[in-house]
Parts: sequence; structure tokens; C-alpha cells
Amino acid sequence: MMTTLLAGLGGWCARHGKAVLALWVLAAVGLTAATVLLGTPTSNNVSIPDTDAQRAHDLMRDGFGPGYDPGGTVQIVLYAEDGPLTDEPRREAVEEAVDAIAELPHVVEVQDPYRIGGIASSLRIGLITVRLQGHDSSKQAETTEKLSQAAEPVRRAGIEAVPADSSTPADKEIKTGPSEIIGVVCALLVLLFAFGTLVAAMIPIFTALVSIAVGLGVIGLLGHVVDVPKQASIMATMIGLGVGIDYALFLLSRHRKLLAAGVPVHEAVRRTVAGSGGAVVFAGGTVMIALSALMLAGFPLLRTLGWITGISVVFAVLTAITLVPAQLGLLGHRVNALRLPLVGPRTRGEHAASGWASLGRWVSARPWRVLAGTVVVLGALAAPALALDLGSLDDGYADEGTPARRAYELMATGFGPGFNGPLVVVGALDRPVADTTPADPLVQVLQQRVAQVDGVAHVATPKLNEAGTAVLIQAIPEYAPSDDRAAEVVRAVRTIELPGVDVHVGGEVAGLTDAADRISERTPLVIGVVVLLSAFLLLLAFRAPVVAIKAAVMNLVSLGAAFGALALVFSLGLGSRLVGMDPPPSASASYVEVLFFSVPIDGYVPVMLFAVLFGLSMDYEVFLLTSVRQAYLRHGDNRRAVAEGLGSTGRVITSAALIMVAVFVAFIAYPDPLVKVFGVGLAVAIAVDATIIRGFLVPATMALLGRLNWWCPRWLDRLIPPLSVAEHAEDDDDQAPPERARELVATP
Repeated sequence: MMTTLLAGLGGWCARHGKAVLALWVLAAVGLTAATVLLGTPTSNNVSIPDTDAQRAHDLMRDGFGPGYDPGGTVQIVLYAEDGPLTDEPRREAVEEAVDAIAELPHVVEVQDPYRIGGIASSLRIGLITVRLQGHDSSKQAETTEKLSQAAEPVRRAGIEAVPADSSTPADKEIKTGPSEIIGVVCALLVLLFAFGTLVAAMIPIFTALVSIAVGLGVIGLLGHVVDVPKQASIMATMIGLGVGIDYALFLLSRHRKLLAAGVPVHEAVRRTVAGSGGAVVFAGGTVMIALSALMLAGFPLLRTLGWITGISVVFAVLTAITLVPAQLGLLGHRVNALRLPLVGPRTRGEHAASGWASLGRWVSARPWRVLAGTVVVLGALAAPALALDLGSLDDGYADEGTPARRAYELMATGFGPGFNGPLVVVGALDRPVADTTPADPLVQVLQQRVAQVDGVAHVATPKLNEAGTAVLIQAIPEYAPSDDRAAEVVRAVRTIELPGVDVHVGGEVAGLTDAADRISERTPLVIGVVVLLSAFLLLLAFRAPVVAIKAAVMNLVSLGAAFGALALVFSLGLGSRLVGMDPPPSASASYVEVLFFSVPIDGYVPVMLFAVLFGLSMDYEVFLLTSVRQAYLRHGDNRRAVAEGLGSTGRVITSAALIMVAVFVAFIAYPDPLVKVFGVGLAVAIAVDATIIRGFLVPATMALLGRLNWWCPRWLDRLIPPLSVAEHAEDDDDQAPPERARELVATP
């Protein structure tokens, strides 16, 4: 039985606290040191197998060399404010910079601005295009910086030089900031108010920090053997910090309650890990299941990001059921030391007077009215989700003043908005074609057909590979990469049918378009798997099919509110400025547009956000239902059990939710738009789940269902292994005997 195993583990850790503590600290220090010495390689695998963009990329790589790979091209954008770049002094400075860049390692070709398509009509904006070969693509930022430094001669001549690499927004490195510190400080303040003692408040903080250190160390070292996305560390920190503190908080709260009831220290630890530890294991399991389901999204970046982020959850669970009991065993009754005045719980009784318990009784007395009102409120919160704008997020939404944003603005000004997202049209030829002037008629016709597509502003001169079996044409759309119409141009070019040519379209816009299409196809599968597996896990935890299905559906409701908030803030632009987003160049026409501007949300974000949110929201459901079921098995009164369960978990779950919300809100300060989207979505979903869902919707539905909540057919009860987290008599002295418990759940 799982509770027996956890009880034994908790008791052992409490008796051998020093050894357990030393092992975890050594693991954290050792792994951190290893990542410092060996580095933490990252590489976003943005390939999408069996898509047109991937076929174009493969043809480009095999036929034209690595210099034409995404990431193999870097551009230095030049801007001369005082005069044209063609003036002799400026031209000499540009040529000197070109010569310096050409001498750098891995540079195979450098094109100066004085070529067709290399300089704007104003003659003040130009491009130095650098093609690389044999470089480390995982160190794109460092390579770009070296190229930029080599362009110093133009800066001495009064010319602005801004680097712009060809990586996608997903490739941009997310730099660390103060958000982790802010999140930890906010969590500490909540814990101080929840427990009233400094020692107790520090236990969840210390546990979470050790968990994150170990998790990030493992993730960093994994980068040497697998492709680890750049977002993995920040996602692991965000999720790991939240769940790590929460899981330790739940165990600590139960332990202090048992100590207050006079239970000896080691016995209290054993009971705590057997009861609340089991709930932690199941709650963590739901998060990992949800993240693992991203493997079905058909997008390698999401698949890898999902299971690697799950590593932080694994260590959060492991530290909760081992490191927390070790600390509790070492501290004994000193867990309540350093008490702070005027904060902390006023009473320690198991069912102390609680506003949540009163709310539970009030809701249980009028379930239909509460249910109707809650549905209306949640519907209103979710309604804006219909306006959710999915698209691609380009560098036009980067922070003002950053090189990426400045380069984007200069290129859009000089060459048009579509220049920031060129389409790479690759035609596979049925027969070899000679590279002649004028070009082969087949190549000329293909160039003309591409130029005739609506939305194509410019078509560059075709380039043949050495074998003459493939032709590459760069097409500049009229629209910015984040504009939905750019994706329509991609689809239109792909409809070109020309005998003797197999047309494929690659590039950033094409890749993001294919990613969005693939994820749209797979989203129903991901949602279905997450819901079914989570419901199955809840069935194992509570042996109640109705509760398991209802809990999974409830989580979908809170997700609707989260997506509604995202639509309000980003798609409708009512809070884009508040979360630190800067308006793109096109949004500067009026005061209203600058204050309220829409921001597209990358197509892969909703499905990933769904997986993360579904798992996190299930945490509170598990802890609440555990308490309600234990109360029900004591006396068999469903409505009373709902009120008691809500009252006994109200303070701890509210504290846990406040911590989680504080952590996620703190991460909104990150400059990366993806992190901002996750911060807003996660914070809103947890807030809604911990208040409206837990305080009104769950009690109302459980009151209406009555004994059906815990009904389980006898044949199903015999099939389910004995893993329930709520049916352990050792946790509560007045627990119903096994015969009475089976009677309570056998009939609806």
C-alpha cells in the first residue's frame, strides 16, 4: 500500500535527518558546480518533421551549404543619420568593416551593402550579410556579438551598426532577472503570515531552492547529450519554485497540526508523509502527466520542453517526501521557534473557526443558486477567449532599445515590414539546369510565378545549387512576420504548380505557420490524453469515478478563465502596456494605439499553457478532495464533509495559491514575451481555481451529487489497486473502519 511505503520513508528520513539533508545539499552543490565547470549547452530544435518548411530546409542545407541554414546567416544593419552610405568616407569605413568580418573564423561569405537589394532607396540604411559555416549554432548570440564587434570601423565613422541574426524568437536566449528573488521574497512573506514563525516559514523556501538547484543542474548537464531548449531553465524555475514551496507547505501544515494535537515528533512526521505525502505524489503525478502529453503535439520543441520541465516537478515531489521530513525530524518542536507577533493562525484545532468552513456550509445550503451564479461568472471570465489572437511573435515586440528591436525597426523602415520575415522558396528540379545568364526558362517561369502571388512585394535573383538540381528564390512579403496575412502568402506560394519543379517554402514565417497547423491538428489529442490520464490518476487516488471525471472537467473551466485573461491583456491589448510590452513600430500612430495594442500569441503557447495549467490546477483539487473524503469516511454526511474539508484546507491552500500567484506575477517582469504570457495565464488560472472554483463550484456540485460523489461499483473497486490517499486509518483516530468505509461508497 502506498501510504505504508510513504509512512516508512517519512519515518526513516526523520530518524536519519542529517544524512538526508547532507545528501540533498551535496547533490545541489555538486550539480551546480558541474554546470559551472562544464557549461549548460542549449539548442532549440525547431525542426518539424514531415512539413513543407522542413523539406525546404533540408533542400537548402543539402543543396546550398550550411551558410544558407537558419542560424547560418547574420546581418549587420547599418544606419547613417547624417548622410548616405554611398559617401566616400562612409563607404571606406563599411569596406574596412567587411574586410575585418571576413577574417573571422567560420565566415565563408560577406556581402557588402553596395549590391542589389543591399541598400535602401534612402541610401541611409544598408545590410552587411554574413554567411557562416562550421560554427556552433548553440552559441548564436556569442557569434553574432563577435561579428558586431568586427564592425567597429563603421561606428567610428558615425554609422549605427546593429546585429540581426536569423534565429526565430524561440531561439532568443531568456536572460535571468530579479523575478526569482521577488518570487521567493513574496513567498516568504505569505509563509510568515500563514505559520507565524520564521523557522517554519523557511522550511518550504529552503526545500524549494534545493529542489530547483538539483533540477537545474540535471537539466543543464542533459544539454550535453540532448537538445535542451533555452526556455527550459526558466520554465523549470517558474514551475519548480511554485510547486516546490506548495508541496512542502502542505506537509508542514499537517505536521504542525499533529504536533499541536500532542503526537510525538517522529510519529507526526510518519503520519504526515503517509497522508499529505500521498496527496503530494498524486498531485505531482498529474503535473507530470500533463507535461508528458506534450510529446503528442508533433512539435519537437514542445516535446522536449515538456519532459525537461517535468524534471523540476519530479525533484519537487522527491524533496517534499524526503528532505521535508528530514528537516522536521531534526527540528522537532523547534519548528515553531522564532514566533512573530500578530501573524500566524490564532488557533490550532483541527477544525478551527474558518471562513472557508462557513462558506462551505453556506454553499451547501443553496447549491443550485451558487452553481448558476458561478457558471455565469466563469462564463463572463472565459468569454474574451473567443478573441484570442494566435500568430507569430516577431522582434517588433521586443523591448525598445534592444538590438533585436532596433534591427527590426531599421529593416522595416528601409526595406518594408516583410523584409524581417523573408520566404525562402526552394524548387527541386526534375532535371539539372545550367547556371546561365539569362537564367534557364524553367527558373525564369518559377521566379515570375512567385512574384505574381498576392502579397509578395519583391523577389530576389534565383540561385542554383552546384548540381543544378535545386533553385533558391528569396521572396519578400508585404507583411510583417507577425501579420496573419504573411502566413496566407506562404500558403499561396505553396499552391504553385509548375511541371518539372517541386516547390517548397521555408523560412521563419513558413516554419511558424507549419508549427501552428501541426499543433492545431494535435491539440484535441493532447487535451484528450491529459484529461483521461488525469481522471484515471484521480480514480486511483480516491476510488470514485464521478469525482475523478468531475475534477478533470472543473480544471477545464479554470482554463477558460485563464485564456480569457490572455485575450484581454494581449489580444485586445487592455493590459499589454501594464505587463511591460512595448508597442511595435506600427502601433505608434496615436495615443490610443500606443496605450492599447494587441500582441499575437504564438500558436504553440495555448497547448503548452493548457498542459501546465491543468497539472497545477489539479494540485489543489487533490488536496481538497483528500480532506473532504477523509471527513466523509468519518461520519458519512456529504454536505458536512464538504464544509469540513473546505475549512480544514482553506488556510493552507489559500496560502499555497497566494505563493503560486506571487511567483508567476513576479515572472511577468521578464523581458521575454513568452514568459509574460505564461506569467499572466498561470497567475489568473491559479487565482480563479483557488477562489471561485474551490470556494463555490466544487462545494456546490459536491452538495448536489451527494453520496454519488464517492460511489464506486464493486467490480471497479476490486480492479483498482490499493493506492487511495484518503483511506488510511492511521492518519485520523476517528477514521471509519474498513467495513463502514466500503458501505459508504458501495451504493450511490
